[in-house]
Amino acid sequence: MGIANVNKSAATAGPASTYKAALIMVTTLFFMWGFLTCLNDILVPHLKSIFDLNYAEVMLVQFAFFSAYFFFSIPSGKVIDWIGYKKTMVGGLFIMGLGALLFIPAASVPSFPLFLAALIVLATGITALQVSANPYVAVLGPSKTASSRLNLTQAFNSLGTTLAPYFGSLLILSSAPKGMGEVRQMSGQVLHAYRLHEASSVKLPYLGLGLALIALGVVIAGFKLPSIPEAEYRGGVESAGPAKSVWKHRHLVLGAVGIFVYVGAEVSIGSFLVNYFSQPDIGNISVQVAARYVTFYWLGAMIGRFIGSAILQKVQTGKVLGTAAIVACLLVCVSMLTSGHVAMGSILLVGLFNSVMFPSIFTLGIAELGPLTGDGSGVLVMAIVGGAIIPVLEGAMADRMGIQHAFILPAICYLYIVYYAFMGSRPETV
Repeated sequence: MGIANVNKSAATAGPASTYKAALIMVTTLFFMWGFLTCLNDILVPHLKSIFDLNYAEVMLVQFAFFSAYFFFSIPSGKVIDWIGYKKTMVGGLFIMGLGALLFIPAASVPSFPLFLAALIVLATGITALQVSANPYVAVLGPSKTASSRLNLTQAFNSLGTTLAPYFGSLLILSSAPKGMGEVRQMSGQVLHAYRLHEASSVKLPYLGLGLALIALGVVIAGFKLPSIPEAEYRGGVESAGPAKSVWKHRHLVLGAVGIFVYVGAEVSIGSFLVNYFSQPDIGNISVQVAARYVTFYWLGAMIGRFIGSAILQKVQTGKVLGTAAIVACLLVCVSMLTSGHVAMGSILLVGLFNSVMFPSIFTLGIAELGPLTGDGSGVLVMAIVGGAIIPVLEGAMADRMGIQHAFILPAICYLYIVYYAFMGSRPETV
């Protein structure tokens, strides 16, 4: 992996003004992948309706998307070793642009497997950005403020996730889908025409996003990002000395599990909100209106990351993470045990406390790894595959016991994060 010890200072890389300009530019990448990731929450109810899928089947959207993190994070790290951070970011943007453009032929058929293929390509590009941008931000300045700095950039990632449901509801869920009973009574030709019409709503948004991503790639290619000697691969020099395995660091391995369950819980909740709010005993609203409520879930995450960026400069990361996980678990339980506005409000508030979890687990997981920091970062990024597996499990549970009761799964995930924050994140000498 082409990243080094984030515990070192990057003071030799250049003036503070250069750092600031680079941080602003890289932050745009956090925004874009947040926006595109959250559009999946709109695709889930849309494709469920078009292709008459059950919850477990439609969760293949998230499975296809987040599986890319598992398969392509280590290769992305090797690409960084080969061509560096900047070119990897540019390549990731171009791949994302291609994935977005592939939604057009998928909608023209229309074909659910082609949509999944387009999502895999899109997520492959995002994986390259995650592997390169997260540790790059961590070393782009003093090590003592790495967690705060990563929370700040993740706040702009949350800005993207906040805006995506609103625009998705306007552009993708613009027409009211027919009921499943009516759809199942259509003849083959009529059904194909209906699916073609409904699927066409994704063409314009993803065409615009694809072109914007390619244009951003061109801009980044022309921007001079500062090189950071401590973050560059040096042909194995960093690993000189006694051979050590990254898997011997207990706090890293437990942190990978933490990333796995956190991303799984966050994605599971976000994916089901539209269908959850449209249920008669919860919100009793249309899917279009419900999609706009999802904005508040991600808005909470954005606000929380700005607040968390300030708090983490004064309060220990483990304490902030543990407190946030406790409250998130309690809020999920409240939503499970109530109905109406209380159930809606409590599950939306989970987003606020999700906010600090990813950057906090990430920085705790790579703490004190020394020359193994790069490998540790790769392990943590791979663990984002939790967003592929846990939503599918919750989908299967929702098919059997309903969405509301299926929320027990993310509640359990938050309990693990509480354990990691207060106990499992302590580095041990190996």
